[in-house]
Amino acid sequence: MAKLDLQGVTKSFGDNMVCRGIDLSVDEGEMVCLIGASGSGKSTLLRCINLLEPIDDGRILLDGLDISEPGLNPQPIRARIGIVFQSFNLFPHMTAAENVMLAPRRVLGKSRDALEAPVKALFDRFDLGQRMHHYPDQLSGGQQQRVAIIRALAMQPEIMLFDEITSALDPELVGEVLDVLRQLRTEGMTMILATHEMAFARELADKVCFLDAGRILEEGPPETLFSNPREDRTRAFLKRVL
Repeated sequence: MAKLDLQGVTKSFGDNMVCRGIDLSVDEGEMVCLIGASGSGKSTLLRCINLLEPIDDGRILLDGLDISEPGLNPQPIRARIGIVFQSFNLFPHMTAAENVMLAPRRVLGKSRDALEAPVKALFDRFDLGQRMHHYPDQLSGGQQQRVAIIRALAMQPEIMLFDEITSALDPELVGEVLDVLRQLRTEGMTMILATHEMAFARELADKVCFLDAGRILEEGPPETLFSNPREDRTRAFLKRVL
């Protein structure tokens, strides 16, 4: 059984159909990269998986459980599926550590004392141990994005979603954030990334999906999709970005 299984997922905003019957299967420990032009549906699809957007039709199964049923409490699901956006969304009046502790305290009911050791371990793990008591405006963009990833990991999710997390960063800061994803990949985290970093997708993804106009037009191992794409639209996109 797949860890995550999307079956015919459809999502519209008014007359604009953004996801058109998307099928996607993600196994435990797999890294799936979503590529495609802006407006192809990548970000909306991630938001649907995390239940930030209700789907109009289809099903989303997590370990075989339909998590897209209307009326289902989304909070326990969001604790299992973390999401990180391109904007860091850190509270400026809180230190990095306070930002990270907020959700585990409010959602999981953990005390500050209980969180101190595991949160420090997360900061140390991603080379931010010396920065955990700094405020966001005292951190670089790359450091803030790493704090945003740590904040999601503090909820101990089973799946991580990343929505263009390097697109707001200066080029020299992109590498330090991608190194975090490499580490998570090594540790076996199940991940779905919407990304423009084609070299990274080619290097590390188990599967790459090319989205076009709300559909997964083509998917496969990176060596196949990048070297020998089947669809004309995929070839045209890759010619533009590679």
